[in-house]
Amino acid sequence: MTTCTVPVLVVGAGPTGIIAALMLAQNNVPVRIIEKEMEHRRGQRGTAIQIHERATPFLPLQEHNRGSLEPLNTFPMVEYTEPTPAIPYHTLEAIVREHLAKLGCAVELGTQLISFTQDEKCVRAKVVKHRDNDGEEVEEVIEAAYLIGADGARGITRKQLGLTFLGTTREHDFIVQGDIRLEAGSLDRDQWHIFGQMSQDVITLRPTDELGKDGWRIVMSSRKTDLEGLIHDREAFVNCINDFIGLGDDVKVKEVMWASEFKPNMRMVNKFGVGRIFVAGDVAHPAGGQGMNSSVQDAANLAWKAALVYKGVSPASLLETYTTERLPVIAEMLGYTTEMHKLIRTPSLNADGGGNSKNVESNRERGLRRGKNMYMLGVNYRTSPIVIDDSGVPAVQHAYGEIQEDILRTGDRAPDAPGLVSHHTSRGSQSTVLLPGGMAGSTRMFDLFATTHRTVIIFTPALIVPFVQSVLETLQQVVPKELVRRVVVLPGSPSEPDRHAESRTSSEEDQLIDVEVLVDRVGHAYRGYIVEEQETKVVVVRPDGVVGAVVRGVRGLEQYFEGVFGKKRGMLVLQN
Repeated sequence: MTTCTVPVLVVGAGPTGIIAALMLAQNNVPVRIIEKEMEHRRGQRGTAIQIHERATPFLPLQEHNRGSLEPLNTFPMVEYTEPTPAIPYHTLEAIVREHLAKLGCAVELGTQLISFTQDEKCVRAKVVKHRDNDGEEVEEVIEAAYLIGADGARGITRKQLGLTFLGTTREHDFIVQGDIRLEAGSLDRDQWHIFGQMSQDVITLRPTDELGKDGWRIVMSSRKTDLEGLIHDREAFVNCINDFIGLGDDVKVKEVMWASEFKPNMRMVNKFGVGRIFVAGDVAHPAGGQGMNSSVQDAANLAWKAALVYKGVSPASLLETYTTERLPVIAEMLGYTTEMHKLIRTPSLNADGGGNSKNVESNRERGLRRGKNMYMLGVNYRTSPIVIDDSGVPAVQHAYGEIQEDILRTGDRAPDAPGLVSHHTSRGSQSTVLLPGGMAGSTRMFDLFATTHRTVIIFTPALIVPFVQSVLETLQQVVPKELVRRVVVLPGSPSEPDRHAESRTSSEEDQLIDVEVLVDRVGHAYRGYIVEEQETKVVVVRPDGVVGAVVRGVRGLEQYFEGVFGKKRGMLVLQN
């Protein structure tokens, strides 16, 4: 048995685990990520609302009777929404693994967590490596400063930690899901098909080109057929799929790529960590319909905090806010998903004896439709102890709220804002923004944010005023320079060079050397961040893209950074 020491051990290489590992690696925190499976799963873990140029939009749902291609009803799961400057639109795991590999971190396949212990200094995790070439198992003890359990609803991290698992399991709603390849020339790949009724047998088929032009994601459930254990008999499983569709030789299974079975858990842990061990994703809150996005949010919330604490820049108490911020969000999420599941599983009153329905909106349709709150863009941490708003406005809002136009509070998602352009100072210096092609020009807020730093945005009508100087001086005193990006955003058009000009000395301009100065050419930033043109305001955006502070004075700025780094702690650690 060998022993290895590493700052952070991540258990599980699904979306949650690889996002956590990536953010830690980006922050120069060495990490090991282990996965018990011998190979990466082909296909998809879940259907998330993904914002990426390689993602695909949701297809409309189309209901059919078993054995018929005639549409009974076609409706969108997610209503189309035009992209906006604040919310732009753009095969998650493989994409993230590519970025992780570039940082020198590879997923260790065939490596399973067996047990762990912890004390005030470290975690000791016993793992077993399954060698593919000779089948031998090799034991290893990994000593880590922290362990992140992202090993799924059936993983051991939560169980060995002894966390309370609050909620219910729907014992009678057994579900099978998987990725398959079909001979299905007659099946339209522009729709997400549903065959059958919830009162009997039902199967959904969603085309996914990630698996090829014959690839489909399936979900099956039944009130009359026992599906439990079926996936372990491949021939019986294939026959069952064909029977649920009921189209005979017109649609036949060619290959089952993977399949799994589960009972819907509307559950959550009572806290997201104990000591040096934390849980994230399905291991903490298995729930259908919102699982992937909420799991990625877990990882993002935890990783930046763990990086600061490991480096000694922030106190260990910062990690307690992981539970404080995420618990209310997950509690509200489970309330929504529980109601959705009940609707989907309840037969519509207007259905006839055969379960057919063409008249009014069915319970299934109501349950499958996603309201704007399900986009999760309104998820917020407004009541968090480490967000600061010195406006005096009370933080009253559901943690799982909808986007509210003309309102931005601390704890909200930071909006995007395109059309920001560089500003020339009177001495000829320039704040230059590099575009992806390497050319100087316009940029957007999202290009300024990163997982490695906080972005301090100073909205001001003029470049050199006492307010700007006091903000820059305060930042020098309360936060390490390399952990913050400082940006001044001016209103108006860059074609009006005298608009922001003021009489200033060389020493005043020297303070702007490390500051990016941008002009909000079309006003998206000032509108999105609710700032008047003649107003001065400072917004701090956290590494997870959340607004950490909205302040109008340096005292509020000091309070925010004291909450994250402790009083002068960050500066002292970096200096030492």
